[in-house]
Amino acid sequence: MPVEIKKVLSKRDLRTFVNYPEALYKNNPYYVPPLVFDQLDTLDQEKGAAQEFCKSALFLAYKDGVLSGRVAAIVNFKANEQWDHKEVRFGWFDFIDDAQVADALMEKVYEFGREYGMESVVGPLGFTDFDPEGMLIAGYDRLSTMALIYNYPYYNDHLQRMGFDKDTDWIEYKIFLPEQLPDRLKRVSSIIKQRANVHIRPLTRKIIRKENYGLKVFKLINECYKDLYNFTVLPDHMAKKYLDFYLSILDLRYLSMVENDKNELVAFGVTMPSIARALQKSRGKLFPFGWWHLLKSMFIKHEEGVEMLLVGVRPDYQNSGINSLLFADLFDKFSKWGVKWAETNAVLEDNLKNQGQWKDFENECVKRRRSYIKKLPYPNV
Repeated sequence: MPVEIKKVLSKRDLRTFVNYPEALYKNNPYYVPPLVFDQLDTLDQEKGAAQEFCKSALFLAYKDGVLSGRVAAIVNFKANEQWDHKEVRFGWFDFIDDAQVADALMEKVYEFGREYGMESVVGPLGFTDFDPEGMLIAGYDRLSTMALIYNYPYYNDHLQRMGFDKDTDWIEYKIFLPEQLPDRLKRVSSIIKQRANVHIRPLTRKIIRKENYGLKVFKLINECYKDLYNFTVLPDHMAKKYLDFYLSILDLRYLSMVENDKNELVAFGVTMPSIARALQKSRGKLFPFGWWHLLKSMFIKHEEGVEMLLVGVRPDYQNSGINSLLFADLFDKFSKWGVKWAETNAVLEDNLKNQGQWKDFENECVKRRRSYIKKLPYPNV
């Protein structure tokens, strides 16, 4: 029976699109659902933050009348201009292990890319780097995290069958924390404070509001990450849409901000207690009782691990050893609170400087994920 593809046109369709993985991964112990309300906001064709510089379309696949897959087709004009290429992105690509379904969904991405004269197809990527990206290719037997994608191994088989090749890989580390901070890290961090004339800036809600600290972090993210794979440098006015909400709900004790003698932000570490188990219990929903699982995990009874969401050092400070001060501050707090491990966000495989930051700690590479690319096929004319 042919696969029916339906374009998402209503709020009801959008909720169906967002909730589809709940059925696909129902009995998978490693899948962690995202926050449903956040996904609805991100994918909203009218209100989504990235709609200012992106065009997108969402599609649902039905086989034998049963919902069997989904995909988002995205053209990020800002990224295409910044990187001087013409790419259509695919994201939120989930489907049953069926070639007909996978091919029908991807054909919609091709069609969307052709509408805008694109030359290649790449993904999985989101609208911006604040969205999940990269398809898991190793670490299927590891619990996923809030910020990243989990997928079945067969996803990769279908992409390779379609002719997609590797564009880039990311890796993720699990860092095991000792009961006490290594002496070398303590000494180095103390020296760096004096040599670079920097200090740790504790944050309060009042400081965040009064000094518009979300914008400070946002500007530094752009500066630190602008040369990394397919990164989209975003305008300042989007800081509120992307960061202000999260800074308002995060446990500020899990943040580390380093400023210089001019009170300029030169490095940041944004971490949070792992809420993966809480998200599984709540199924990504706040109501009726999901909020309690999340609140408990974030502020009352923490898990043994933390997620390292964002870490950055201003380019002119990157060879100063300031990252040692940043991690010394964070890991000293973690050890006091009984945190036993930290899992990094995805790190580009060729970013050796970033990977070298964990040399003072026992660590393990636990996951690898990939972005795929292929030339956009055009029918023969």
